[in-house]
Amino acid sequence: MLALHRNKQVKRTPILTVPVLFLFILTSSFSFAQEKKMVEILRSGYAESVTGMDANTQRLVDSVLIRHEDILMWCDTAYMYTGTNKVDAIGKVHIKQGDTLHLYANNVFYNGDVGFARAWNNVTLINKSTTLTSDTLDYDLDNNISYFDDYGKIVDSTTTITSEIGKYFVDDNLIYFYNKVNAFNDEFTLNSDTVNYNTETGQLNVEGPSVIRDSVNTLYTDKGWYNSNTGETELQKKSSIVGKTQNLQANYIKYNKENGIGRALGKVRINDVENKTIVLGNVVEYNENLETALVTDSAVYISYSQSDTLFLHADTLQTAPDTIDGEKIVTAYRGVRFFKTDIQGLCDSLVYFTKDSVIQLHQNPIIWSEIHQLSADLIEMKQVANGPDELHLTANSFIISKQDSNQFDQIKGKEMIGYIVDQKLDRIDVNGNGQTLYYAREEEGIIGLNRAESSTIEISFKEGKIYKIKFVKSPEGELKPILELTNEEKKLEGFEWKVKQRPLSKHDIFQKPEIITGQKSLENDIEIEK
Repeated sequence: MLALHRNKQVKRTPILTVPVLFLFILTSSFSFAQEKKMVEILRSGYAESVTGMDANTQRLVDSVLIRHEDILMWCDTAYMYTGTNKVDAIGKVHIKQGDTLHLYANNVFYNGDVGFARAWNNVTLINKSTTLTSDTLDYDLDNNISYFDDYGKIVDSTTTITSEIGKYFVDDNLIYFYNKVNAFNDEFTLNSDTVNYNTETGQLNVEGPSVIRDSVNTLYTDKGWYNSNTGETELQKKSSIVGKTQNLQANYIKYNKENGIGRALGKVRINDVENKTIVLGNVVEYNENLETALVTDSAVYISYSQSDTLFLHADTLQTAPDTIDGEKIVTAYRGVRFFKTDIQGLCDSLVYFTKDSVIQLHQNPIIWSEIHQLSADLIEMKQVANGPDELHLTANSFIISKQDSNQFDQIKGKEMIGYIVDQKLDRIDVNGNGQTLYYAREEEGIIGLNRAESSTIEISFKEGKIYKIKFVKSPEGELKPILELTNEEKKLEGFEWKVKQRPLSKHDIFQKPEIITGQKSLENDIEIEK
């Protein structure tokens, strides 16, 4: 039987089939992998049970050191609970996680089963160069996220930040602050209700009404960021910068303190209180180091005083320093049009020298003042401190003064100098190829049209009309009765009355000469009210 049994192949049925065995092994391995390590006591002066507490409670006293996974905990006294990873630590508690994170407090409740710690009383969290202090702090040890909600302070190598509520993402070097947020260092202060701060880059992102102050300016915005290391800033909503003498408003402002380059977009308004000027536009680029600025897209320059205001528009406005310290050169080019109560004009380009108070109008310039129209290849306006202001007309100079619906006094010459007294044209000196065509008057009225020519002419005005002419060199003239005049004789060669191009209000500065209509057209909703 035995030999027979030994030679006979017997089929055995396993207790566990292959699929069931595989499942068992898989489940066992998974459970083993998920099982957490228990808290280890590495050092303690002594341990004792606690009367009146659960039998599973153990108290460790004197120089306690505990380890759980990658966490070490030092304290004076610890309460441990058998079968759990919960610890109540009291007195000089110090938790170390990894190589760089340290948590200090008088009291800590640690729950290793869920990776959570709550610290209170003199809490300090240190991660690399960043230190967080608070009275109470919750810490998610698995995800390395800490929370405080009863006032906290963050200090790193450059910046100090305080708030009522905070959330610190340690691995991302990112801290969120809420309610009464204050940030500061030697270079700036920041006040906001919502801020997130990157401890690596030094960038503070703000949401909601925020104020940033440095040694020179105060910045306001509802959204944007400021870099505490570099001073670079980007203001994205309801933004303004207020300085000692200048204010800047725009939908968007970006400024790099290191290279001095800035950019402002959308309804830009720069108010220079000291010089009583306002610059408007939709795009402004400036370089603080080079002291240059460029304004485009509905650019407007406004100069205001108690008596009157100048409104000037061009495709582009540009400022640059003059060779003399503190002085500027302001350039406006392509489609320049300006309006002031007593003077209006247009040209292709304009240059203003602040040192000499000289304005140059280039390429087909025209100026209107009261009943007068002045044109030339080049017009210069000079403000003179101890005398009348001057108008210099160079090459193809022509002055037309409208006296009636179809009557125009005319002066033509190579060069002219006009003198302005009490904001009115007082005298004109004509030098070279001088020609005049004016209506001669006596008490009873107009007696004829006087045509005269001379190389040099001095013309005086009274109440806008020519009332005295002095021909310095060899005049040639003729007085012709009104009824004997032909239409051609009423005009000097080159006569063009361009009153339809004249800006009649501050709104007209946006109209292009070639498409002048009776309509008022503002570009891109730029507000030009003073």
